Amino acid sequence: MGSLIRHVTVDAADPFVLASFWAQALDGSLAVDDFPGDPEAVVTTAAATLLFVRVDDRKAVKNRVHLDLQPQDRTRDEEVERLLSLGATLQGDHRRPDGTGWVTLYDPEGNEFCVERSAAELANG
Repeated sequence: MGSLIRHVTVDAADPFVLASFWAQALDGSLAVDDFPGDPEAVVTTAAATLLFVRVDDRKAVKNRVHLDLQPQDRTRDEEVERLLSLGATLQGDHRRPDGTGWVTLYDPEGNEFCVERSAAELANG
């Protein structure tokens, strides 16, 4: 048997703050032993475990790897609005008049991620 992915690891200036954003964004939970100022924080979600580690170097270029989110109980547009209210910022709006496309956002530390259409939206055309 080959290897399994244990965590998706994200460099962060403040692991606890960034993990808190992603826990809310993904309806996940922080590990019970994660506190402000810790050098790392873990978020567990239904689909993956994210590990946030303190790295003092600031982000300088586009991510080489990013997350693509698919809303489960709301539309793409509703999810974009929810994530913006949690502290994400708009990077690029790639929605098309026919309803296809996606939205690229930045998390609070400037990491790019995309929000795609929900499964229900995809099924409806």
